[in-house]
Amino acid sequence: MSIAIDDVSRQREWGPLRQLLRSQPFWVTVALGLMCLVMAHVSNVFFTDDNFFNVTRNFAFIGIIALGMTAVIITGGIDLSVGSVVGISGIATGMVLNAGYHWWLGILAGILTALACGLVNGLLIAYLKLSSFIVTLGMFGIARSLAQVLSQNHMIYQLGPDEKIFNDVGGGVLFGVAHTFIVLLVLMFVLIIAFRYTTWGRWVYAIGGNEQAARLTGVPVNRIKVSVYVLSGLMSGISAVMLVGWQGAAINAMGTGYELRAIASSVIGGADLMGGAGGAYGAFIGAALIEVIRNSLLLAGVDANWEGTFIGLFIVFAVLLSKFRGMRSG
Repeated sequence: MSIAIDDVSRQREWGPLRQLLRSQPFWVTVALGLMCLVMAHVSNVFFTDDNFFNVTRNFAFIGIIALGMTAVIITGGIDLSVGSVVGISGIATGMVLNAGYHWWLGILAGILTALACGLVNGLLIAYLKLSSFIVTLGMFGIARSLAQVLSQNHMIYQLGPDEKIFNDVGGGVLFGVAHTFIVLLVLMFVLIIAFRYTTWGRWVYAIGGNEQAARLTGVPVNRIKVSVYVLSGLMSGISAVMLVGWQGAAINAMGTGYELRAIASSVIGGADLMGGAGGAYGAFIGAALIEVIRNSLLLAGVDANWEGTFIGLFIVFAVLLSKFRGMRSG
């Protein structure tokens, strides 16, 4: 009897450790730490304040988008439109500021534009039962085209009388840390709480795990699906506003290729493309790893064109690791 009790106590003691060791974000964090240690020996520049600032600022734009992408992927969907939504949201922000309106109206215009794109995606996917791949691929083309039409294919670099204030929103620094990185941290913690401790979060995972079973148990599947695409649009809009502020201009090509990097960040961080798995911290650490890879290649003098190869390898490795974990748990 005492032996059985001892076995139970050991299982309780080692349970959290086993769960941690099976966590993909944990191993991505370990890989990131090892890469940083290696780069500290390869380059004297890597651990400087300037490089830290650049890395955290640069991956924050993708990290914010990846948070929304992760919510979509958890439900078993995909959002291929996020890069184009960044483009049209940035143009909307630039146009309002260029017209001389207050800086917060420019931010509102960008956010509302992104929310509208996410809402259209969500309604078509949830209520008309269309494929998320097809719908968001369509929005990918529509949003990018509208950005070109609205901007007349020109850069918007005159951001009105509040230009300095607005530029500080996206390009400013607080205690040596970029505003964009601070925004990313805040959003990450908000979504960690939402995913773990709210009914909405439980429903999101339930839909990704088994949509039909979730529907039968009373989960408002359609509304939750709409909400995750709206969230994805919101994150793209926030990233767009911060990006325009940092660059000091809005161009219709802004956000090109961001969809791949956002999906990669989510998948590397543990999101399962089949749905039911993923988290906010995973999106954060996945985006960080991708940016450190890019930064390391530059500092090591490797051709930047190799970036896609390394990211692709990490995506494949992350999927294989996820599959292996599934086989072990099964």
